[in-house]
Amino acid sequence: MAASPSAAGGRPNRAVLLTVTCLGQFMVLLDNTIVGAALPDMQDRLHTELTGLQWIVDAYVLLVAMLLLSGGVFADRFGRKRVYLTGVAVFTAASVLCSLAPSVGWLVAGRVLQGIGAAALSPASLALLAAAYPVPQERVKAIGLWAGLSGIGLAAGPVAGGVLTDAFGWPAIFLVNLPIGVVLLLVGLRSLEETRNPSAPAIDVPGTVLSVLGVGALTYGLIEGGARGWASPVILGSFAAAVVLLAAFAAVEARRSAPMLPLRLFRQRLFTASNTAMVVVGFALMGSSFFFSQFFVYVQGSSILRAGLQTLPLSLAMVIVSPYAGRLAARHGFRIVVTTGLALAGLGLLALGMVHADTGYANVWWRLGVIGVGFALTLSPLTGAAIQAVSPQEGGLASGISSTTRQIGAVLGVAVLGAIVRARQSGGASFETGLNSAFLAAGAVTLATAVFTGLSLARSKPAAGSASAAPQRSTDPGAVTVTASNDTSANSR
Repeated sequence: MAASPSAAGGRPNRAVLLTVTCLGQFMVLLDNTIVGAALPDMQDRLHTELTGLQWIVDAYVLLVAMLLLSGGVFADRFGRKRVYLTGVAVFTAASVLCSLAPSVGWLVAGRVLQGIGAAALSPASLALLAAAYPVPQERVKAIGLWAGLSGIGLAAGPVAGGVLTDAFGWPAIFLVNLPIGVVLLLVGLRSLEETRNPSAPAIDVPGTVLSVLGVGALTYGLIEGGARGWASPVILGSFAAAVVLLAAFAAVEARRSAPMLPLRLFRQRLFTASNTAMVVVGFALMGSSFFFSQFFVYVQGSSILRAGLQTLPLSLAMVIVSPYAGRLAARHGFRIVVTTGLALAGLGLLALGMVHADTGYANVWWRLGVIGVGFALTLSPLTGAAIQAVSPQEGGLASGISSTTRQIGAVLGVAVLGAIVRARQSGGASFETGLNSAFLAAGAVTLATAVFTGLSLARSKPAAGSASAAPQRSTDPGAVTVTASNDTSANSR
């Protein structure tokens, strides 16, 4: 059982704790979107190709995806305050390293460290908040504030990235984390109460290592295949290594008493369907977002500042619509809301794939808005569906797995859609044509998943004693909303 905060942890200290945890999550979410605005400047100043940009994004997302579940267990086991502040320190130091990077290699190394820091900081911040609010009703409200306030970073990223990059160059997008990190460390050391769960399971070291190496090998093959040749020994070897490592991961997880990813959960059709859809959401959302600023700068000739503003409709749509997605799912069921969201997102991506250099922005912004609305309708309900498929004791784990599958999809989206662009360019097509093909591919996959999800969720039933009756929390550093019982307890229909 988790330790409770001391008597000093009254409402004034709760306010400080809420501020500190929100600001930490804000910093992580800001980093998710601020980098996209700076990619064109990175490409010019670091003299890198599309492959280099893919690694700058995927190095971070890969580490977050693979370490997120372990980060939550680590915080419960060794102290949430300790892990949170360690994550803040690592993330801040890595941000400074990124800003000073003289080459793509150094920048990627800094992004790896940022990913490690974020994977510790994000779940620990939420665990601190949950421990400080033991009453379920108060906890749901506090977590809602945590999600809403920190989620502002998601919408602020493109604009802040455009302004900072235009004025000072791409290193400034990482230096903005320095004052935030220093404030968090100073206030956190003095104000946060240490809590832990002595009965937390042991860290699944073999599973964590094998998952990082397996997905990393797959990502390497997908990103480097276009440059080195898909039939080259290195690329074929990376794909073979990925198969072996991921098979070993599955074998290890099946035999461990406390695995990081209990494979038995996937016997539940609702759990499998929701996580499959979540992979596609990450794939299409992150994969397409990777190219938005590049489209506006290289295809339509916008400045970096203007491009940051032009990508804002998607982020704003997600921030505005996401809080209502869970309520809609509670009223109309997971199937209707998720299928509608995926269909809207898929149609928006298909429409975006038909935009050209001479298309006016008045005919572009609404496409981004439709994409944002569509994906906003899917995130919370899909997490809610995954939670409903398992027992109450495993609701938090299900939420974490849902977040992880979305991050894995994001890693693959940047790699695969980038490979599509490179393949089209290698065949003599323009960058604009390559982008159109990538957007169309993302849209087609999303629409196909809408059909799959509609059919799969139609006949899915929650597990006996499912977690729908208990408030749950997401451990996702990219989450905009938090799943709560009041929002996601509807049966799939």
